[in-house]
Amino acid sequence: MFDCDVLVIGGGIVGLSTAYAISRAAPGTRVTVLEKEAGPARHQTGRNSGVIHSGIYYRPGSLKARFAVRGAAEMVKFCAEYGIAHEVTGKLIVATERDELPRLHALVQRGRENGIPVRELGPAQISAYEPQVRGLAAIHVGTTGICDYGAVAAQLADASGAEIHYGSEVTAIDRRPWGVAVRTAAGRIVRGRILVNCAGLQCDRVARLAGDDPGMRIVPFRGEYYELTRPDLVRGLVYPVPDPAFPFLGVHLTRGIDGGVHVGPNAVPALAREGYDWTVVRPRELASTLAWPGSWTIARRHWRYGAGELRRSFSKQAFTAAVRRLLPAVQESDLRPTAAGVRAQAVLRDGTLADDFLIREAPRTVHVLNAPSPAATASLPIGRDIARRALAAL
Repeated sequence: MFDCDVLVIGGGIVGLSTAYAISRAAPGTRVTVLEKEAGPARHQTGRNSGVIHSGIYYRPGSLKARFAVRGAAEMVKFCAEYGIAHEVTGKLIVATERDELPRLHALVQRGRENGIPVRELGPAQISAYEPQVRGLAAIHVGTTGICDYGAVAAQLADASGAEIHYGSEVTAIDRRPWGVAVRTAAGRIVRGRILVNCAGLQCDRVARLAGDDPGMRIVPFRGEYYELTRPDLVRGLVYPVPDPAFPFLGVHLTRGIDGGVHVGPNAVPALAREGYDWTVVRPRELASTLAWPGSWTIARRHWRYGAGELRRSFSKQAFTAAVRRLLPAVQESDLRPTAAGVRAQAVLRDGTLADDFLIREAPRTVHVLNAPSPAATASLPIGRDIARRALAAL
């Protein structure tokens, strides 16, 4: 009667980590993963800067903090075990204005509460780490690293033992007391005892297909990146002090595992769930975003910040000026556009931006409704948590 015990929708790093965790916790459990794209990690997982986050930004005791600190160490070990390119580089968080100094000191305290090694630096010590970077003060976070998350997702798929079907977009879900049946766009029916929704940018839509009110809406934000044509300007990872009023980290510099340096991202509203540039517009998805009351609340609260992000999106000169705060030597000609990513930001009806991981359970179903950065870093412990919930429902 059943094609599988656990049916996972979504072949990004969280869905694949869940399948991997189930196979480790309960060998013999039959897991099927349905992914609408032709391969794994085609969206958020494969379109980020590849950073293994330390967990320094996150509120002590939150799921983000616990999972990131644990997940960073586990991700390094996983990459080493399977021969996946990675490096523990450390990173600098740099204050360039005096009003940022209290926030920088608060990060030092938060890092220590989360058990993260943090070293405070003055201007001369900043130059010792990064000769071209300028700032009033900085902190060095030793456990930050970089890796290839696309390769991690592919390895999780291989090691999970799950039956994975690519090109299988879910269009209907029928949940009954005995289990769950889904239909794909190709007309295939797959039956499972438990459904796990790890659909990322489409997770709220999948929740509604299952008959559940997720109480939130995914509002997509595009992160646009440049790469440095002079990568020798930066040795490692350099971040600004984040504004706690907004859930994005600001434009930063990331030397990737391939030796190139990514610059960005900004954060602008995307006109489609998978809108990787301004030309991608999907009217139905845009209308859904605009119809959600929380979207307008965000716009009212953060319009000044948003206006700056839009300006940096349309003006390379403005983007370069933002980068120069950290890296004065950079010129417009040093920046070359590269692939963008889209963040699946969960927004509650009242306009609250969901800040932590949001996992909700319903009959025979587990919904992962917010898995923002550091989800890739924390994917192994997140997968275990979701697997625990799914196995308990069995």
